Amino acid sequence: MGGTGPFPSSAGEPDKPVMGREEVDRVLAKLGAEHEAIESSLLALQDHAGRRLLEGAELTGITKDRWATTEQAISLLWTYFDAYTDALHSAREVRSRHRWSTPGELAELTGLLRGPGITLPSSASLTGSPLLSEQLTLDALVVRMNRWYAEALDVIVTADAVWSALPARIDMLSAELRRTRSLAHSVGVRPGEHPSGDDLERITAELTSLRAEVVSDPLAFWSGASPSSAPGGGRPDTARYDAAARALEDVRREIEAVLDVRQDAERRLMRLRDVLSRADRTLSEARQARGEVLAKIAASEVPAVSGPPTVLQEQLVTAAEYRRRAQWHRLSPLLESLEERADDELLRARESLTAVTAPLAVRAELRGRLDAYKAKVTRHGMAEDPLLIERYDTARRMLWSAPCDLRAAEAAVLRYQHAAAEALVPRQKGLQDRRTGEAL
Repeated sequence: MGGTGPFPSSAGEPDKPVMGREEVDRVLAKLGAEHEAIESSLLALQDHAGRRLLEGAELTGITKDRWATTEQAISLLWTYFDAYTDALHSAREVRSRHRWSTPGELAELTGLLRGPGITLPSSASLTGSPLLSEQLTLDALVVRMNRWYAEALDVIVTADAVWSALPARIDMLSAELRRTRSLAHSVGVRPGEHPSGDDLERITAELTSLRAEVVSDPLAFWSGASPSSAPGGGRPDTARYDAAARALEDVRREIEAVLDVRQDAERRLMRLRDVLSRADRTLSEARQARGEVLAKIAASEVPAVSGPPTVLQEQLVTAAEYRRRAQWHRLSPLLESLEERADDELLRARESLTAVTAPLAVRAELRGRLDAYKAKVTRHGMAEDPLLIERYDTARRMLWSAPCDLRAAEAAVLRYQHAAAEALVPRQKGLQDRRTGEAL
């Protein structure tokens, strides 16, 4: 076991203490383990699928720039590793000369293991060094190799993660897009004829462009930390893919709606014909009722009745033509509009009929009220009362004559009601007194 005195630097002055034998053996063992680990890592990097893909791809953008630097780093890593191997081999050869190394050998080993005795080609493209060559210690060499290895691994693993995730998903979405385009074409949803047809063209162009960009520049589609340095900290950026998927889903729903129209078109057209026919009949009935009201009711304002909905009938003919020509994408919005407007038209016709016949309803209500009071008077034995007979005949003549003055007829009915009520009160009082006397 040798001493631990200083060994001279290149200037001939004491620089570092000479290592002892045990320390030399420990450092050699440590360096040997590091050598094996570095070799395994470099071989794994060399065989990595991502590296092979990067080497064979036509790269662009930031991936092209970073891979150019990474390739140089990998080449220098092997050069540095060879220098590391040679330095370790030299140190082992010196140590193997004697079981107990001489002071000279320990000084030589100290220089090999601790000194900047490894001359390497310049790494100017990576470090910016202006030197043609540089000298490093083994420790500095390992630190630099570890840093370059980590940077190279980041590029390779990130590119591989993006390529493993996005192109396959894009291909699946493209297959779904082709099926959707085929279905869209079958129902008449084509570019230039329907907005969804134009959307399909835009989605197709976007997926084609996106896949080409992902393949040539995968690093541009990574978000967050690199997968090698922070597992789970980053992920492929799928924003454009997700937007295309959502747009395709919207188009698919639109086409499904068009398919529903194709399947239910005849039923919906029949219902529309029926609704518009009922609206037409109701308006005809309202027009007839208006003539009757004008003839039978005097001094009454009767609203006018509009004609049949010719515009809706024309649109119904257009809808039938769309169905005949299988233009489902045009039929779908037209049917939705027609159904809403046809229901509104039927409601309007019914409201018109109600408004027109309102005076007849008032007359019918007055007739019913008059007959009800006459029946009540008859039940109480007062049918022959001259005043009641006179007022009943007056009201009845007004209600059953044409034209009928509703205001005068209503006043006559009210006079008859009041007379009947006044006649019935003493009659009911007398009956009540008689029942009371019989009870006593």
